[in-house]
Amino acid sequence: MSENKHYDAVALLSGGLDSILAVKVVEEQGLKVKCLHFTSPFFGKPEKVAHWERIHGLDIACVDAGRDFVDMLQNPPHGYGRFLNPCVDCKILMVSAARALMDQYGARCIVSGEVLGQRPMSQRRDTLNIIRRDAGVKDVLVRPLCAKHLDPTQVELDGLVDRERLLSISGRGRKDQMALARKFGLKEVPTPAGGCMLAELESARRYKPLLDLAGQGSFALAPGDFDLSNTGRQLWSGPHWLSIGRNKADNERITSLAREDDYVFKVRYFPGPLSLGRGLGDLGRAGWSVEMQRAAASVAAWYSSKARAADSEVRVLATRQGNSEEILVRPCKASGAGFAAPAWEGGEAPDAQEEEGPE
Repeated sequence: MSENKHYDAVALLSGGLDSILAVKVVEEQGLKVKCLHFTSPFFGKPEKVAHWERIHGLDIACVDAGRDFVDMLQNPPHGYGRFLNPCVDCKILMVSAARALMDQYGARCIVSGEVLGQRPMSQRRDTLNIIRRDAGVKDVLVRPLCAKHLDPTQVELDGLVDRERLLSISGRGRKDQMALARKFGLKEVPTPAGGCMLAELESARRYKPLLDLAGQGSFALAPGDFDLSNTGRQLWSGPHWLSIGRNKADNERITSLAREDDYVFKVRYFPGPLSLGRGLGDLGRAGWSVEMQRAAASVAAWYSSKARAADSEVRVLATRQGNSEEILVRPCKASGAGFAAPAWEGGEAPDAQEEEGPE
C-alpha cells in the first residue's frame, strides 16, 4: 500500500515501558516509526492502542498473530519456560512478522525494546543472537536500549541509526528506564507486570489439556479454542470439554465463541450460567453420546444455585446445530462422566525460567 510507505522503522510495541522508550530513542534521531502491537489469545491489549497513541504520541497498528502463534505453540523449537511460555520462539515469530511488514511501510529497520539480561529466557546474550539469526533480521534489527552491549547492525554502520546516540542499559533494574521516562516526559509510566498468560500457572492449567490432546494428532487447534479456555470455568472428561460462565460477560463470550458442532446448555426456569460443551477431533463432528450429554447437563445445572437448591430434577435445554432438546437431570457437581478442573502436573524445574510477556 503506497500510502503507508513513509516510515523509517517498524517497532515491536507491547505497551510496556521498555518498548515505548525504545521507540522514543529512535524517534529522537528524527526517524519516523510505525509501531506494531501484536495480539493473540495470550497477550495483547488492542483496546488500549488509541490511549497509547494519544498519551505517548505514537503511531500504532495492531497485528493479529493468533493463528501463527497457536501453530508454533504446539511444538516450539526452543522450548517452554516455567509453564507454557515459548518466549524465544514468540520473539522470533513477532520479529519475523515485523520483517514481513517492512516493505508495506517502507521501513529500513526493526526496533525492539529488549534489554540485555533483563529476562532469564529470552534476553540473555545467546538468545538475543538466536532471535536475530532465526528471524533473519541480522542486518536490520536494532535494540536501542542495550545496543552498545551488542555488535552493531548494518543499519547502524550505514548511518540510518546513529549508534552513538543508542544506549547501554542492562540487567533487571529500572533506574535507567525511569530516568529516560522523565527525559521524554512520559505522561504515564507503565508498571512492571506480566503480559503473557502462558507464563501464568492458572492459564497453563487451562491450556494444557488442549495441547496434550492436540499432541495426539487427531485435530488442529485454533485461536478460538484458547479464547474459550480463557472464559469461565473449565472442566474436562477426556476429550469432552465443558466451559461454564461465571457471569453475564462470560455468558456473552460463550455465545460468541460457540461453533456449529458445540453444545450449549441452559437450565430452564432457573437463573444460571450458560455452559458450552465441545468435543475435540472426530468427537466434535460426531457429537456426544446421550450419556455424556446428560452428564454435562447435570454439571451445568449444578452451577445454577437456585436449581441446586430445588433438590429435585430440573430441565436443561441442550442446543446443537440449531436443534434443541430438553434433558431432565438432577444437578450434580461430580457427574458419573468425571468432569473435573484441569490440573498442572508439569511441576517446576530447579532452574525454571520465567518471563513477563512480550516486550
